Amino acid sequence: MNDRITPPMHATPDGEAEISLVVRLPWEDVARLGQEAGRLASQMQRPVTLDEAVSHRLRSTRASAAHAKPAGEQPAATTSSTSVTSLPRISGTA
Repeated sequence: MNDRITPPMHATPDGEAEISLVVRLPWEDVARLGQEAGRLASQMQRPVTLDEAVSHRLRSTRASAAHAKPAGEQPAATTSSTSVTSLPRISGTA
């Protein structure tokens, strides 16, 4: 018997996959996502949902992860007042 829980997933017409998840976040992380959604809405000139902001964040993280350095090499931390910093790891998750 398989003890793993598989989230609902289906293919989209544009060749991607859509996965539905429930994620528990501290309010501070929700606020950061709201800031990301606001920045993205300003850039796209239309309202943006938190779902879209999360998807955009994951896509941009995936693109920069393709150029990740080997384990042990950490890039210098940089912050910008106009962008949202990476969300911290949630306690109790890998």
